Amino acid sequence: MKIEKIKIKNFRLLKDSVLEMKDELSLLIGRNNSGKTSLLVLFEKFYNNDSFQYDDFSLCLREQINTINEDTNILDLTIQMILEVSYNQIDNLEHLSEFILDLDPDSNSVKILFEVTIKKDKLLPLLELLTESNKKIRYLKKNLHNYLKTSIYSFEDEEDLLEENRYKLIKKDIGQIRKLINFQIIHAKRNVSSSDDNKGKKILSIMTTKYFNQKSISNTNFSDINTKMIEMDETLNDEYNTEFRNFLTSGKDFLNLDTLKVVSDLESNEVISNSSKVVYGDTSNHLPEHLNGLGYMNILYLLLDIEMKKESFIEEQKDINLLFIEEPEAHTHPQMQYKFIDKIKKVFEEIDNLQTLITTHSAQIVSKCDFKDIRYLLNEDNQNIKIKNFHAELKELYATEEEEFQFIEQYLTLQASELFFANKIIFIEGTTEKMLLPYYINKFDEEKIIDPNYVPISSQNISILEVGANAEAFDKLVRFFDIQTLIITDIDTTLKTTNPSGTTYPAHKVDGATHTSNATIKKYFNAPDINSVDFPQWFNDLKNNTLSITDTSKIKVFYQISEDSYHARSFEDAFIKVNLTELITQKDNLRGLQNKIELVDTTEIYDLTERILKKKSDFAFSLLYLALSKNIEWGMPLYIKNALEWIQNDAS
Repeated sequence: MKIEKIKIKNFRLLKDSVLEMKDELSLLIGRNNSGKTSLLVLFEKFYNNDSFQYDDFSLCLREQINTINEDTNILDLTIQMILEVSYNQIDNLEHLSEFILDLDPDSNSVKILFEVTIKKDKLLPLLELLTESNKKIRYLKKNLHNYLKTSIYSFEDEEDLLEENRYKLIKKDIGQIRKLINFQIIHAKRNVSSSDDNKGKKILSIMTTKYFNQKSISNTNFSDINTKMIEMDETLNDEYNTEFRNFLTSGKDFLNLDTLKVVSDLESNEVISNSSKVVYGDTSNHLPEHLNGLGYMNILYLLLDIEMKKESFIEEQKDINLLFIEEPEAHTHPQMQYKFIDKIKKVFEEIDNLQTLITTHSAQIVSKCDFKDIRYLLNEDNQNIKIKNFHAELKELYATEEEEFQFIEQYLTLQASELFFANKIIFIEGTTEKMLLPYYINKFDEEKIIDPNYVPISSQNISILEVGANAEAFDKLVRFFDIQTLIITDIDTTLKTTNPSGTTYPAHKVDGATHTSNATIKKYFNAPDINSVDFPQWFNDLKNNTLSITDTSKIKVFYQISEDSYHARSFEDAFIKVNLTELITQKDNLRGLQNKIELVDTTEIYDLTERILKKKSDFAFSLLYLALSKNIEWGMPLYIKNALEWIQNDAS
């Protein structure tokens, strides 16, 4: 028995969202403000029968609530959550049978509606007393929770939710839900602190006590401890009678009491509560709990809490066990995140009928999970959150490109899981760009920072990936993410050369070139066939930088353009052109070069680049070293500057 889907309507940003649950683990990921926490909160509110507030309604519904009147259809102003539960012939249907309406033996699912509605008949008379619109809105914001009603129904078909068919809904209560589902949640805010002001709170020690008490309350071995407590009670009673003799005599005389005693009242739970603590190291040489790292404390807290939830699941034996964990990676370094997700997945295997939902911002956790488990939340212009089945939907997009899909899947696992959480992406081609682009971004930000409205590129959560000349392989992925993407690549011009052995296209400087070998450029700018009569004009437009991507405004390709009467072919080519004077000055401090004398003697930049570059990575590192250690200012090629201008702003 499993929850197949959770459908949500009108809760905060979740205006119309559907989560397809995995049988075991569903990993809920997305950028900031994408509704991950909202989904968890909604389920918790319904399960715990918590109250809803004005701000829980979606933005468009709030606008309608502000103008509510006699003509308003209340069913248009509801928060809804629908659970679709599947079952099979071997399941125990004792509790689920309360929700089964379709008696067809081939039917194997039920639908349960949780709904929040406004009690209009009670609300309107009070609103009518408020003549000013702003006063009505203020009243609604503060008091709407008093006029909300939560209901639970079972139903067969979505059409039963229409006003004319709602007589088919069968009323249920939260008690019936709790008999069916054991829901547990671990929130991101776990009160874990390592500061001195947390001394005495001992959050981990409190958790160990809670766990021990939960496990031991019915344990027969616990009776031995209780027996010892009784014996100690008797010893302490004798001691108390002696020590408190004067106090007891005065008390009896003053209050005219026949009997007054101070007695020992030890309970094993209380003894454990006040005498156990979590330490690191041996007991003779350990650090207090609150002085240890937040990462360790967070992981230990989570492991203890998960163990407690596990005991609850095993003991209560509900038909559906549901565990939500919010951001388990808090305060932990990447390696610990790798280990943690492996550990808790093993714990999950010990619990029957467990479905787990984890929200995370951790690229490490994502990379350790099956991509089929990923549910990606996409904020659609702050109007709705779409919950996408990452693997299935992306595979469909790459249906005719199996090799590309396999490459993307492996690349994301090994190199780029952070793409799931990026607000923007920059694809770069080579090692030199990878080393120098962060330097250029910092330089660009510093030059613009005097503008009070300027948002630094470095603060925009941008992922930078080195992908060679293969950026086009990521096209469907970035469209799936619906994310602003900058591609910085080389124009890679070639010259068509025909000889008796055939036709080749060797690399050639831009001046005099006839073609480009760059697949990314050809893809995004819709290059015609090289034998087409349209190709020469297309190639001329490419050199003149007049081509554009026509089907999206969120992807843009930048390559070398003419600058100071020279058109570079590669990044290194462009860099040497704009920094030649400084390179000559610093030539003895530069690595990765050969034939350094040609920096002075050669005037043709393209030929110079080909002759002096020996090892690009060493060259790039020495450039960065000089910039950071000797404050050498390296000039920025114009096409790089234009690219940074574009990515700094939001694409329309």
